[in-house]
Amino acid sequence: MFTGIVTDIGEVLSVEERAEGLRRIVIACSYERDSIAIGASIACAGICLTVVSTAQAGNRTTFDVDAAAETLALTRAGQWQKGTRLNLERALKVGDELGGHIVTGHVDGLAELLTREDLPDMARLTFRAPAPLARFIATKGSVALDGTSLTVNSAADDVFSVLLIPHTLEVTTWGAARPGDLVHLEVDMMARYAARLLEQRQADVLA
Repeated sequence: MFTGIVTDIGEVLSVEERAEGLRRIVIACSYERDSIAIGASIACAGICLTVVSTAQAGNRTTFDVDAAAETLALTRAGQWQKGTRLNLERALKVGDELGGHIVTGHVDGLAELLTREDLPDMARLTFRAPAPLARFIATKGSVALDGTSLTVNSAADDVFSVLLIPHTLEVTTWGAARPGDLVHLEVDMMARYAARLLEQRQADVLA
C-alpha cells in the first residue's frame, strides 16, 4: 500500500527484454541501498513493482524490477526507455504519516492530459478519464495520477481537473507535463467500494 506522496524522482537506466513478455528495468534513485530489501514494493509512476536486485552506481542507488506482459500492455511501462523519469514512492509502513490517501499501486487506466494552465501560484491540469472510470471521480475526491495523490478540483462527465502547487511541480515529474500526455490513473478505493455497495443494494431491491 502507498499514500500517493512522491518521495523521489527515479531515472530509467536500462530496459532489457528477458523471457517472452517480460522486461527487466533498472531504475536509479536517491534512496539508501541498504534500506531497499529484495522483494520490497516500490511505486514507479504509480505502478507497484517488486525489487529483484539492487546495486550502486556512483552516488546513486539502482534497483531492478521486472514488468510482466500485462503491466506492459495496460500501462506506459512498455514505453519506458533510458532517461525516462518516474515518480517513486516506498511502500507504506505501519506508523507512517498518511499524507495523501490509500493507494494500491494497481493502475486502473490511462487518463489523457487535455490542457495545462499555469497560474501565478499553481497549475491547473485538465484530464479525460476512460469512460468506465469516470463515475469514480468526484469533485473534492481523491485520485492518484502517475503515483501522485491529488484532490479533484472539478469533474463533469469524463473530464476532471486538479490543481498542483509549485512544490508538487518541483518534486515530481509534473513540471514537464504537457497536453497529450497519457498518465496512470488509479481511482480512490473508497469510491470504488461505495459504488459497488450501491450497485449491490440496487440489485437487492430489484431481486
